[in-house]
Amino acid sequence: MGPVAFVKEYWRILMIVGFVGFALIALFIPGGIVADETLVDDGEVEETPTNLEYGIGLDGGTRVSAPPVGMTAENIDIEPGEEHEVQSTLYSYDYENADLEPRDANVRFHEEPPRHTAELFSNDVTQAEFAAALQEAGVDATEDDIENGVTQETRDEIIETIELRINEGGLDGGTAYEEATLGGGYYIVTEVPGMDPDELRELLTARGEVQIVAYHPDDDGQQTNTTVLQGEEIADPGSASYDEQRDRHYVPVSVDNTPREDGTSPAQDYQDSMNELGFTGEGQGQCQIHDRAAGEFHFDHDQPQWCLLTVVDGEVVDAHSMGGNLGQSMASGTWVNDPSFQMIVPTQQDAHELSVNLNSGALTAPLDFSQEQTFSLEPALADQFKLYSLIIGALSVLTVSGMVFLRYRNPKVAAPMILTATAEVVILLGFAALIRMPLDLSHVAGFVAVVGTGVDDLVIIADEVMDDGEVSSQRVFESRFRKAFWVIGAAAATTIIALSPLAVLSLGDLRGFAIITILGVLIGVLVTRPAYGDILQRLLTDK
Repeated sequence: MGPVAFVKEYWRILMIVGFVGFALIALFIPGGIVADETLVDDGEVEETPTNLEYGIGLDGGTRVSAPPVGMTAENIDIEPGEEHEVQSTLYSYDYENADLEPRDANVRFHEEPPRHTAELFSNDVTQAEFAAALQEAGVDATEDDIENGVTQETRDEIIETIELRINEGGLDGGTAYEEATLGGGYYIVTEVPGMDPDELRELLTARGEVQIVAYHPDDDGQQTNTTVLQGEEIADPGSASYDEQRDRHYVPVSVDNTPREDGTSPAQDYQDSMNELGFTGEGQGQCQIHDRAAGEFHFDHDQPQWCLLTVVDGEVVDAHSMGGNLGQSMASGTWVNDPSFQMIVPTQQDAHELSVNLNSGALTAPLDFSQEQTFSLEPALADQFKLYSLIIGALSVLTVSGMVFLRYRNPKVAAPMILTATAEVVILLGFAALIRMPLDLSHVAGFVAVVGTGVDDLVIIADEVMDDGEVSSQRVFESRFRKAFWVIGAAAATTIIALSPLAVLSLGDLRGFAIITILGVLIGVLVTRPAYGDILQRLLTDK
C-alpha cells in the first residue's frame, strides 16, 4: 500500500494521532508551540511540569469586581468640534463638594449610531449639578437626562488598560472582563493568580497618570511647579532598565514629535519649555535633594532649584537635574530631531511600575471600591484543590473504564473506547495550553463532564454496531455506525445549543464549565468519534 492509499485508508486514525501529538507538544515541550516566558523573582525561567496555566481556583489569587464611577448624559445636542469646549466647562464648573481635574470629564462622538455623550467620573457630583454644568456649557439638558454608569466605550477602555497593566506586570493568567447586573449596571471584574487583595486593589486604584513637572524659580524668585510633559505625549516608552556604570534605574522614552495643525509638536513644546524655564542655562545641574534614599524629596532652598520631577498619580517618585549633554542639545535646538531621554527613578521596582503606567496609560474612569466584591484564595489551599482535581480526574477515568469493561467484557471494544476518551481529554488540555487558558475549578468540572458524555457517545456507537451480535461485514458496520452517529450528532447539537448562553454571557464560573464542555463535544463529534468508529471497524470486521 502506497503512502497516498495509506493516508486515504486511515485518515481518521491519523487525524486523532496528529491531534494528540500536537496536544502533547503544547502541553509538555517548553516553547514547543508557544514560548513560555514566565519569570520568577530572580529573573530565571520558572520550571513547571506542563505548559498549563491556572486560574485563582487552582493557583491562588484574587478576583475583584467593582463598578466604574461615573454618570452619563446620552445624545447631547452639540456641534462637531465643540467637544473640548464642553468638556472644559464640565471639569471647571463650581461644584459644591468636588474639585475636578481634566481627566474627570469626557465628551465623545460615537459613529454608530451618530451621537454625542458626556461623562463625569466622580462620586462627589450630583446628577443635578452635572445637568447644571451641561447647561452652562450651552447644552439643553435636565436631571432626567443623566444616568448612572459610563458608556460601553469607557468600559472597554478600562478593561483594555487593566489587561495592559496585567501583561506589562508579567502576571500570567490574569484577565479582566465586564459583568452585567440585574439592575442594568456593569461591574469590571479583574482576576489575577498569585496576588493578594491589597496588591490587586492597588493595581486597580492607580489611574496611571504620569507627568514630568518642572520645579523652578518664577519671576519673583519663588519656587513653583510647571507641568511640562504628560504621559500621553510619550510616544515610545521602554521597559525598566539599569545603567551599571552610573548605578541608576531608568525607563527610556521618546517624546511624540508628530506635528499639530499649528506646526508645533509635544517634543518641540518640551524643548521650548526647558529653554524658557532656565533648565538648559543657569539651572543645568542645579537640583540638590535630601533624603532620596528614604524615598522622600526635600529640596535645598538656600539657592534656586531647577528639578525635573517624575510624578505618578500625583506622587513624586523621583527628581533630578537636567543633564549636561541633554541640556546642550536642547539649547542648540537639535534635541527635537531625536526627542528621547531617560526617566530616572530610585529602584528597579519604581522603574518597573513607571514602565507599566507609561505603557498601559491611565484608567479612563476610577472604580468604586465601596461596592467591590472580592474573592481570594491562598496558594496553599489552591495547591490542595489542584491535587484533588487530579485525583478526581483519575478516578473518573478509572471508574468509567471499569464500567465499560464490565459492560462489554471484550477488550476489542472497551480498550479503544477508553483510549479514545483519554485522547479527547489530552486534546482539550493541549488546546488550553496553546491558547493560555487559565484553568479553574469550573474547567475541571467541564473535563469530568466531557469524559462522561464522551464515553456515553462511544457506548451508543458500540451498542448500535453490536446490536445483533458480532458483525463481520464492512457494509453492515458502516450502516449501523451512520445510524449511531446521527444520534450522537443530534445529542451534541442539543448540548451546544443548551450551553451556548452560558458560554457567551458573563456568568462567572459557569462560563468556564460551558466553554470546556462545548469544546469537548465538538472535538468528540469531529475527531474522536469518527476515529473510534474506524478503529472498531478494523477490530470487529474482516477489513
